[in-house]
Amino acid sequence: MQAYSLFEGSFSVDASKKFIPFDASKDSKKDRPGSIFIHVHPFLIESANGLLLLDTGIGHTNPEGGLQLHDNIQKVGFDPGDVRYVLLSHLHKDHASGMVVEKEGNFRLAFPDAEYVVQQGEWEDAYSGKSDSYKTEIFDVLQRSGNLVLVDGDGTLNNEISYEVSGGHTPHHQVFHIHVGGEHYFYGGDEAPEPEQFFRQFAAKYDYDGRRSMALRQQYWDQGSVEGWIFLMYHSTNIAIGRPQPKESGGYRLVDATE
Repeated sequence: MQAYSLFEGSFSVDASKKFIPFDASKDSKKDRPGSIFIHVHPFLIESANGLLLLDTGIGHTNPEGGLQLHDNIQKVGFDPGDVRYVLLSHLHKDHASGMVVEKEGNFRLAFPDAEYVVQQGEWEDAYSGKSDSYKTEIFDVLQRSGNLVLVDGDGTLNNEISYEVSGGHTPHHQVFHIHVGGEHYFYGGDEAPEPEQFFRQFAAKYDYDGRRSMALRQQYWDQGSVEGWIFLMYHSTNIAIGRPQPKESGGYRLVDATE
């Protein structure tokens, strides 16, 4: 495997859109009515063109003030300074807050040698003021850095990475196809965030276009299961990196690709 989960924690989210840490050993779901319970998994992929980071998490820090995301990258055996592409599905705060780190009271890029790839429309929407799911003070740092790469529509970054505007979770949400080590990795961001959603069709109220997201999940699964994609699922509470496996009765199940 050349893909790694950079697990950042377990959280509950209610109508306030706040991500509150949830520890199943001491916290009860009954005490958080109206909440959904999710994990947060940025992903790291080792490629011939350098390390690829898929979304950047909530931006939690360790007791010394260092970025937890940096620690997690080091735990899987890599140097955060070697990240060459930060591939952002969208810019909601639970996916983009780790793009910077605070040092001596100032925000700096967390990955100063990386190109940060964002859809042009998503960037403009983030600054529109229409949603409190964006933290524009973080984006200001990226805008000044010279590391921002705005893309418009579907395209290819290099011989390993391609992207598609999907537009279900946000109007300009994008997904990524990454071909490394003979594998096809698919990252669907918040349009394919949990394995259960491939098998239980519903239109989510938290999506910009819930019906579109529902149709896209079915499309991704129908194609990816047959072609053997490895699915990277950002909010999964069980299988974060999954591979389709044929069932004796026909069709496919999803199994943990790391085992």
